[in-house]
Amino acid sequence: MSETWTFVCASPELLPGEMRTAFDEVTGAPILVLNLDGELYALEDICSHEDFELSAGTLDPDAGTIECVLHGAKFDVRDGRALCAPAYEPVAKFPVKREHDGVWTRDDRD
Repeated sequence: MSETWTFVCASPELLPGEMRTAFDEVTGAPILVLNLDGELYALEDICSHEDFELSAGTLDPDAGTIECVLHGAKFDVRDGRALCAPAYEPVAKFPVKREHDGVWTRDDRD
């Protein structure tokens, strides 16, 4: 588990409906940070159906979902749960915070 927070971007660079990617400085995990109406969420940037980056997909800010471009699996960005086939497993959700005018995240898995 990483105790080190990874800088994603300056807070003004992540507006509602936008997303940014980062790699955890300790574990190397790819992380996708999304802004839904001012609330920040962070998920592992890998579709649980097939090893493909979710950040290449489409964010639906109204529904709070992201769709993988590879096979159309959808995930709830608030908790990472899979919403439709072909994905049945959730994607990992990570902590995210605003601090010192920046957005920070980390891989907190054991």
